Amino acid sequence: MTTAFDRTRLSRAPRPRSLRLGDLTISYVPDGLVRLKPRGWLPAADWTGHGDHLDDHGFLVAGIGALLVERGDRALLIDTGFGPGSHPDDPADPLVGRLYGGELLNGLRRLGREPRRVEAVAITHLHTDHLGWAWSNEPGTGAPPFAHAPHFVAAPEWERRDLAAGGGATGERLAAFAPRVRAIGDGEEIFPGVRAAFAPGHTVGHTAYTVSGGDRRLIAFGDALHSPVQVAHPEWSCGLDHDPVGSAAHRRRLVEELSRPGTIGYGGHFADVVFGRAERGPGGLTWVPVA
Repeated sequence: MTTAFDRTRLSRAPRPRSLRLGDLTISYVPDGLVRLKPRGWLPAADWTGHGDHLDDHGFLVAGIGALLVERGDRALLIDTGFGPGSHPDDPADPLVGRLYGGELLNGLRRLGREPRRVEAVAITHLHTDHLGWAWSNEPGTGAPPFAHAPHFVAAPEWERRDLAAGGGATGERLAAFAPRVRAIGDGEEIFPGVRAAFAPGHTVGHTAYTVSGGDRRLIAFGDALHSPVQVAHPEWSCGLDHDPVGSAAHRRRLVEELSRPGTIGYGGHFADVVFGRAERGPGGLTWVPVA
């Protein structure tokens, strides 16, 4: 049981947060929010004893945003949020409640980073809540805000991009940034201190990014986990996982990695506890925020 932080953070919208890794500054930049339906999203979960992960209406609160990695004047953005738009809750949808985005560009500017000063974009996987500003035009410009930058996508993910259409990443949307896509390999360094690590399961080419600086590393694990509750229960796979068995096996390995000294995790959907560690207690591993 974790007690060292305000537990209301587990069920509230995420705030911008930053930390340092050597000469790197790492910042979470919110774009929006989605309220997930917990029994559909994690169908194997038993929510008894985990009610503090749900809001007052019984939703699993999941942030939508991006990770900004800065080294002096240089910058990499991991994922691009949902982009400008929203969807109301559809009672017939067993997975997703209300969803909205659009805040990312203003959030970057509040950190002193104009979108044009992001030199590259890295994508964890081809789902709409990670791609929105890759295909959406910046208001008043007629072009996406990162149209100047290469977009790194795992080669297996891009090769099977047809699978993304069912989740809203249609061919037309993907075509909007396809000329900027650079297919990358497992272990490839894409920015100083940042390497790709293939982590299939949620999608066929789902990718994590390991950011190393000083004597620490951060694992931006994408949608390998959607909620801190899965740190304690890695066997609970997401209802959208392409390979639920494979994703659970990867999560078990991942949470052990997140418990190693000098290792921090970044969970982009982790409500207001996006940066943390897996710490071992009497009941097993749990997520404890570090920022």
